[in-house]
Amino acid sequence: MHKINDFLVMLDGYIGGHPWFVFLLLGTGIFFTIYLRFPQLRYFRHAIDVVKGKYDHHLDVGDTSHFQALSTALSGTVGTGNIAGVALAIHLGGPAALFWMLVTAAIGMCTKFVEVTISHKYRDILPDGSVSGGPMYYMKKRINIKTKSGKIIKVGAVMGAFFAAATVLSSFGTGSLPQINSISNSIFATFGINHIITGAILAILLALIIIGGIKRIAKVTSKLVPGMAIFYFIGALLVIFTNYWNIIPSLIALFSTVFTGTAAVGGFMGASVAFAINRGVNRGLFSNESGQGSAPIAHSAARAPEPVSEGMVAILEPFIDTIIVCTLTGLVVLSSGVWTEKIENQFQNADMIFLNQIYDENIPDQKQKVMDYIRKGEVIPLFNGELEIIEGKMVTPITLISSRSIAEDFTFLDNKNPFTGKINVTEGKWQPPSASFTITGKSLMHSAPLTAEAFKRSIMGEWGKYIVSIGLLLFAFSTAISWSYYGDRALTYLIGPQYVIYYRIVFVVAFFIASFTDTTIIWSLSYITIVLMAVPNLIGLWILRKEIKSSIAEYWKDFSARYPGDRMAIKYQQKGKL
Repeated sequence: MHKINDFLVMLDGYIGGHPWFVFLLLGTGIFFTIYLRFPQLRYFRHAIDVVKGKYDHHLDVGDTSHFQALSTALSGTVGTGNIAGVALAIHLGGPAALFWMLVTAAIGMCTKFVEVTISHKYRDILPDGSVSGGPMYYMKKRINIKTKSGKIIKVGAVMGAFFAAATVLSSFGTGSLPQINSISNSIFATFGINHIITGAILAILLALIIIGGIKRIAKVTSKLVPGMAIFYFIGALLVIFTNYWNIIPSLIALFSTVFTGTAAVGGFMGASVAFAINRGVNRGLFSNESGQGSAPIAHSAARAPEPVSEGMVAILEPFIDTIIVCTLTGLVVLSSGVWTEKIENQFQNADMIFLNQIYDENIPDQKQKVMDYIRKGEVIPLFNGELEIIEGKMVTPITLISSRSIAEDFTFLDNKNPFTGKINVTEGKWQPPSASFTITGKSLMHSAPLTAEAFKRSIMGEWGKYIVSIGLLLFAFSTAISWSYYGDRALTYLIGPQYVIYYRIVFVVAFFIASFTDTTIIWSLSYITIVLMAVPNLIGLWILRKEIKSSIAEYWKDFSARYPGDRMAIKYQQKGKL
């Protein structure tokens, strides 16, 4: 399994982890932002009116309201990335990474607008009256090639099938298995509840929700999403205002380091401008899923007189997901100051590397060598051989790096007891005899543990970690709910609705099993399936750019005729376009 995972990680390095993918995603968003003259800004207020139901009509066709569709799509994007992903971005790239996450979200608002608009336009109404939509449908109906002889080459149908298959795989990847694994680990660490018990309870709840299809899913998410957002919002504000003296310095750090990079401070070794941009953009794209093509599946179910109005609703999604929720998490981490502190924690195997000699942070030359290794990947001698451990303390004179920082006061444990003996190290990576071996000590932290530590630096004290644990539970569980729908619509496209019930059964069973098994390989696979979804969707958007623009123009023409006294209609009548 390790070899398979290593292969997937290597493959992702050439696909999702390569700059070409970031350029394609951002490039598409920037192109449409300019091509459509910044619709995410000009239509923002109108989008709020649409989602409030101001223009709803009882004859509109669909399974959900605008608000329910937005809630379902948000429940799919507001997940572990909003709690763990933001902290990871700051840990890697410093405060500037948060800025670039926000820039990515602003661009992603336009991408969401166009992908939802064109997907809603070509959705299918099934024989039972339910709706099935998503990028695969516009691909099948609009991107086939017709030759001069009249023969149709079904390129779009193939692209749609490719996209749908990747969506089914992603529903188990980013949408389900790693989510319940994160939940069960968090609940066990916080409350001591066994992984299997957590998995069983949530699997039963998941089954009860998704068995009712999109209408029940929409009813649940329309209540769950606002509730969990308010819960997390209040907790985050308590942390930020408890550390009120750090609010202004945090904002200054956020903007002042955008084009300079972040200097080394505390245990943080610093980050270059390029690295901050890379990490911020990467986490931003992962957080709001703009261009991936998942959200259009939820929005296609919305009751709307025509597609552009639902595209308007989608503009709000990256704004809420990234610009509001991720900014809150970022300010919590920055204002608390924990991102530069070495804190007592259990080191993760993936974060550890043993260097071949002792490096003292108080000696500038030695610290610089470690910084160059961490920041630039420059070659530094790694330890090979046996570590000698006595009563949990390392006797061998070398340095341990954990979470991109020089570890301090660490102890080797076997079943939580100090270990005495020898442990093999190969190319800087330790080879513990069993999973019972752990190392605890002081180092930087990242991801959800860093956010949990930040929440404890408030008037809530130790209770702050419960905000993160419960928030992670709600965010991750809601993601699984939405992705179950994305998967069953993709399967409906591929083989028909009659097999959806079997998919739901497998989805719930896999969800339960993942609560107590390692899902590392699923994460690695999901990074690839995200790309396999996004690429055909982005290509389709480029091909249909003129149709998207004309659909928007037609929308404003019809809208001004239907609502002549509306603020936007008056603007249209004055300018002749919007």
